[in-house]
Amino acid sequence: MASKIASTKSVKNQTALLAAGHWLMLSVAINVGFLLKLIHDGNLRIDWYGLHNGQDNGGHLFSYAAEPKPDGQIQNKYINLDHGDPTMYQSYWKQMGDRTDVVISGWQSVSYFSDTKTVCWFLEPGFANAVTRLHKLVGNAETGNRHIVVGTGSTQLFQAVLYALCPNDAPDPMSIVSAAPYYSSYPLITDCLKSGLYKWRGEVDDFNKEAPYIELVTSPNNPDGSIREAVFNGSGQILVHDVAYYWPQYTPISSKADHDIMLFTLSKSTGHAGMRLGWALVKDEAIAKKMVKFIEISSIGVSKDSQVRAAKIMDVINDSYEDSKTSNESKRFFDYAREEMAKRWSQLREVVNNGQAFSLPTLPVGECNFSHQTFATQPAFAWLKCEQVDDCESFLKKHKILTRGGVHFGSSKKYVRASLIGHEEDYNEFIRRLSLINSVESP
Repeated sequence: MASKIASTKSVKNQTALLAAGHWLMLSVAINVGFLLKLIHDGNLRIDWYGLHNGQDNGGHLFSYAAEPKPDGQIQNKYINLDHGDPTMYQSYWKQMGDRTDVVISGWQSVSYFSDTKTVCWFLEPGFANAVTRLHKLVGNAETGNRHIVVGTGSTQLFQAVLYALCPNDAPDPMSIVSAAPYYSSYPLITDCLKSGLYKWRGEVDDFNKEAPYIELVTSPNNPDGSIREAVFNGSGQILVHDVAYYWPQYTPISSKADHDIMLFTLSKSTGHAGMRLGWALVKDEAIAKKMVKFIEISSIGVSKDSQVRAAKIMDVINDSYEDSKTSNESKRFFDYAREEMAKRWSQLREVVNNGQAFSLPTLPVGECNFSHQTFATQPAFAWLKCEQVDDCESFLKKHKILTRGGVHFGSSKKYVRASLIGHEEDYNEFIRRLSLINSVESP
């Protein structure tokens, strides 16, 4: 009898545990489904550095909507124009078929080392040659008597530059400044490690320039597309030039950039952000060595596989312009990119000019030595001003347009930065919504 009672209790306990397990699984499924719905609908903001429920923490958004949506499915969704994800270029590279394909065997990329005879010992020779060749083709940067330092995107290179330029025995952190509006990630990247070597000080005009400092010169500028030079030329000033957008699809190439330290990134030159590659052209060997040491400490080099892929893509671009047999087979990369940017800017200016709700900056016009075309700078981002509301970012968010507000760039809340290099479906929907807003807001 006792055995029977014990058996009955055991069955009841197992049933209770099974029921509890079902409820737990159901709860997890419901919560995961709710989370995915928030992400899909754009109500959950996720920045590049972590997860924040409803917080922008500097305004950096990450969108999971990486693929274009079928027509008719985007009109009631959030469109994310906050970050410069260059998916505009995807359609071009699809048209290129297998020309940029690379086969990497299992025995390759085993060693840490690429070329121990160079300052940057993890720099693949093929990547270095492709970079030099591309700059020579475009004519946008002087590469002679320079050391090439490859990094995991220009973000790592920026950190490496700060490490290389700031003395480790100084009594106070080196001040880092830039003219506003400045790239919104500069303060975040500079101060994220709370380094004792350097500290973000903000707007260069508001800074006491008696002590040594580093000025970041971004040209064409992110976010407003202006062509920049150093604000001051003091004896204690060190200049770092971020020329990520100095390519012929964004601005006329008027001369070769010839600065001591120049930062470039693959994401804005060819559109391959996912490869996470950038490179610096550095005059001073000692600075280049310290930059390499930083990358060695932080990541023990840079992916060889990414460098091999990038070299192939850049060589395909170079070949299309240099080889007469292939130059007429299809539209060449920089021609395509320039025409696509021109089309998007023309549509955007037409919509903005048709009302009084928004305005855009006037950008310089010049003749491009590469394309031999005369055109105005056509940046990857629109620096859009709301003329009739004080908080432009919040205003556009009500219309399900996610942008990055001007305060993150050291500017007014009346401005936002909106990416123009995303998927065509997102861009077209952005234009449609701006047109509707203009028709309602304008008298």
